[in-house]
Amino acid sequence: MANNYARIAADILRRIRENRPVVHSITNYVVMNSTANVLLAMGASPIMAHAPEEMEELVNIAGCVVINIGTLSRPWIGSMVSAARLCAKSGTPYVLDPVGAGATKLRTDTSQDLIKAAKPKTIRGNASEILSISPAGGTTRGVDAMHDVNEAVDAASEVASSLETVVAVTGVRDLVTDGNHSLIITGGHPLMGYVTGTGCAASVIVGAFLAVEEDALIASASALAFFGLAGEKAAAQANAPGTFWVKVLDSLYTITAEELESSARIEEA
Repeated sequence: MANNYARIAADILRRIRENRPVVHSITNYVVMNSTANVLLAMGASPIMAHAPEEMEELVNIAGCVVINIGTLSRPWIGSMVSAARLCAKSGTPYVLDPVGAGATKLRTDTSQDLIKAAKPKTIRGNASEILSISPAGGTTRGVDAMHDVNEAVDAASEVASSLETVVAVTGVRDLVTDGNHSLIITGGHPLMGYVTGTGCAASVIVGAFLAVEEDALIASASALAFFGLAGEKAAAQANAPGTFWVKVLDSLYTITAEELESSARIEEA
């Protein structure tokens, strides 16, 4: 039986496919092609660009901006900070994906500098990344999580409350919180851990949902429920990583709003 959150998720998916929102991603070399295909498959329109000379124009046409710090360089950091400030100026929402924050000082400092430059609408990361940007601090092993979602609940709530933003912590179960209200999303499949960039894919999907839905808590939870369902459907048709990822793209394309409404699992924490 679909709950109210599932019905809202279905409605947001319909709006994405009706409006084909532009999602501008300043993202890493590893996932550019993959996340662009994710956005196309689900019905959004991707832009992958980082030149500072065109940043203002691109932010102004985007429904949402996704800033992913996976492969950092000083020029790219400048473009990211510029994009964050332009989002604040124009009212365009942005998603911060602090890839590997806690693994190196550059990544942790860049995440914190972006947050200081402009408040993200949603911060999407694994438990270790979220812990690393919380006041308590934390460490990661490369871009992989060393903690589970349960260990990051308090940190996520604290970060969300202090920044007045939404924090989405992804793992075996996903947690989305604004500091006062928290939702748990279940879904996905273990094969998602054997394909690079699934976290980055989750972030751009959140960006697409935020492009058409102002409530960041609901948009982020709905996006993760949609991605989790795609993972489940793909795993039913594939038993190895390569075929699995192709099937994920197929599922993002074929899942209907009605199917999401009947299958999304979003619950109060």
